[in-house]
Amino acid sequence: MLTKRIIACMDVRDGQVVKGVQFQQLRHAGDPAELARRYNVEGIDEVVVLDITATLETRQALARTIHAVAREIFLPLTVGGGIRSEDDAAAAIDAGADKVSLNTAALRNPALITALARRYGSQAVIVAIDAKRRTDPAAGGGDYAVFVRSGTSDAARDAAEWAREAESRGAGEILLTSMDRDGTRSGFDCGMTRAVADAVNIPVIASGGAGGLEHFAEVFTDGCADAALAASIFHYADTSVTELKKYLREQGIPVRIC
Repeated sequence: MLTKRIIACMDVRDGQVVKGVQFQQLRHAGDPAELARRYNVEGIDEVVVLDITATLETRQALARTIHAVAREIFLPLTVGGGIRSEDDAAAAIDAGADKVSLNTAALRNPALITALARRYGSQAVIVAIDAKRRTDPAAGGGDYAVFVRSGTSDAARDAAEWAREAESRGAGEILLTSMDRDGTRSGFDCGMTRAVADAVNIPVIASGGAGGLEHFAEVFTDGCADAALAASIFHYADTSVTELKKYLREQGIPVRIC
């Protein structure tokens, strides 16, 4: 049985890690390199760095931040934010990224997914989907609405349908964030995660809502996630990676032990 992955996410603005609730009310959470160093020691499986204002500011992700984080870890590093072209992706990988995450650009130009998959392999291309539950799915558009531009604009797409297309175009993984649960610590949206996981044959990373050990167990079982991503509970040391992995093993969920 494949092991489930635990991923730490660092949302970066102006070179510092920040965290908010439902993409709002951002507060300082630490230095990217220092946090990366701690996660590497604790045994995190992967690290994701998202430059959360790069798309809005129409610029590339900050290369110096990527390089600083890459120097501190010996595990896969994914970088997202401002990846709009093959040149942007190349700059991120040259700075130390192993994978790139596409969000707004993938919806605007789906051919970019294919181009990057051909250049670097599907395993290096993640399509990030930020989604909210629709209040009235019967009105059309599916159960889960996709948002772009750091969650500020409705893309008029359904999350499961878009995930299927992203896979068909060459994406190797889906990073699915519940905007409703983001930063609330109320648990992952297992229904949304399961809907997307059932729609594709590539790994789905659940994001948004982690607040306790049991939430990870729930999303791996009820949500059918292949990996679970969290930020604040790791940044503020509410839960250690070691403690989490011990708990998951006790629940019969396979994880990598360092």
